[in-house]
Amino acid sequence: MPLPSAHDVALAAERRTAARLLLAHPLITSTGPHSDTFPLVRRHADWLAQRFHQVFGYRLLVEASYARLFKAGLGQGSGHRMERPSTGTPFTPRTYAYLALALSVLVTAPEQLLLSQLVADLRTAAVDAGIEITDTGRQAERRTLAAALRQLVDWGVLVETEGQVTAVAEERDGEALLTVDRDLARAVVAGPLAQSRDGADLVRRAADPGFGGPRTYVRRRLVETPVVHLDDLTDAEREWLRTRQRREAQAFSELLGLEAEIRAEGIALIDTDDDLTDLRLPGTGTVAQAALLLVEQLVDRLRPEDPGHPAVGGRLVIGVPVPDGLLPGLLDELLEEYGRRGTWQRGHLEDRDGFLAAVLDRLVRLRLMAPAGPVRGDGHGVPEGYDETAADGRSVTDVSGARGQGPADGGWILLAAAARYATTVAVRPRTTLSSTDDPAKEPPR
Repeated sequence: MPLPSAHDVALAAERRTAARLLLAHPLITSTGPHSDTFPLVRRHADWLAQRFHQVFGYRLLVEASYARLFKAGLGQGSGHRMERPSTGTPFTPRTYAYLALALSVLVTAPEQLLLSQLVADLRTAAVDAGIEITDTGRQAERRTLAAALRQLVDWGVLVETEGQVTAVAEERDGEALLTVDRDLARAVVAGPLAQSRDGADLVRRAADPGFGGPRTYVRRRLVETPVVHLDDLTDAEREWLRTRQRREAQAFSELLGLEAEIRAEGIALIDTDDDLTDLRLPGTGTVAQAALLLVEQLVDRLRPEDPGHPAVGGRLVIGVPVPDGLLPGLLDELLEEYGRRGTWQRGHLEDRDGFLAAVLDRLVRLRLMAPAGPVRGDGHGVPEGYDETAADGRSVTDVSGARGQGPADGGWILLAAAARYATTVAVRPRTTLSSTDDPAKEPPR
C-alpha cells in the first residue's frame, strides 16, 4: 500500500482539527473565540456534514457567519450541564427557563432593542407560557436572568452594542443597547420541540438514534462520555460493539484523533491532546482535589476479588457497592489531613455534606461512580420501540449483577474506570554502600 502524500496528510489534519472543534464547541461564529479555525470548517463543510451524519447521525449547518452542529442527547441523566463561567455554578432550572424564554422572544425581535424592552418581552412570553416570574425584583432572580442573557452574548446571539446585559442585575434598572442575530437564535435549539409533549418527552426523543439504531447510539456514547461501561448498553448495543470495537477504534483515531482504551468492563476514548474534555481529573480547585483523593481511597479499599473476563470464565465486575457510612468517614479523614492545613476553600470545610455532594457529583459526571439503581443494560431508559435485543438471538456478554448487590436506593457504586486512579508505589532496593562510596550517588528511593 503506497504511503499517503503530504497533501493527503495535511488534508486529513485540517479535517480532524475542524471536526474536533465542532465536537467541543457545537456553535461557532466567524467573529467568536474560534474565528481562526472557522475557515477550516467552511472549507470542509460538505465532508464534515457527511461524516457527522454517517457516524453520529448529527446534522451540521454551515453558513457564512456561523456553524452549528446539532447534536443529539443520550437520554435522562446523561446531559452536559451548563455553568456560569465566572463561578462554575451550574445553571438552575430557573436559568434554563429564562434562556428558553429569551430565545423565544429573540427569534422574531428587531435587529436592535433595549435591554429593558427585552426583559419586558420576556415577561410577556412567560405569561403566555404559564411560567410564574413575578419575583424578578429580587436580587438573586436578577442575577439568574443576567446569567441567561450573558450566555446568549457568549454564543453571539446578542451583541452588547452599548452597555452590558449584566445591567439587569443592578439595584436600579440598568440599560443597554443590544444587537440581535436572529439566525443564530433560531439555530441554538437542537431538540425536536414541535413533536415533544413536555420536557421528559423532549429528552426521550432527542436520544432516539433514528435509522442508525445501536450503531449510532454507541458511537455517540463513546464520544460524548468519559467512559462507556458494558452495562451502559443494551444487548444489541453490546453485541454491535463487541464485533466492531477494533475497527471503531481506528475510525475514531482517524476522524478525531482519539485513542481507544479497551477493557473487559468497557471502553474509553482517550484524548492525548487533552482539549476535548470539559471536566478533568486531576484538576484544579478544592472539589477536584478532594475527588481525586477520595477515589484513590475507595479504589484501595474496595478492590473486587477475582475479577476476570467472561470469555475465559471470569467474573465481570463493573462496579463495587460502597458500604454505608464509608464516604462521610473518608471525607472527614481527608478534611483532617489535607483540608484544614491546606488551601481548601473554607466554605467547603464548613459544610461537610454539601462538600461531599459536590465531590460525588464530579465523580458521577466522570463516570467513576454512580448511584445504585437500574442501568440501561437492564432496559432502563431505553426509548419506546427501540430494539434492545441482539440480532438472531446471538449470545452477548452477561452484565446482570456486574455492579454488585448494593442498596437499591441512596447507595453508591464505585465503577471500574476508577481503578485507573489507583495509587501505585515503585519500590527500589537499597544499594549497599562501601566505606569508599559516596552516599550522594545512592539511587533514589
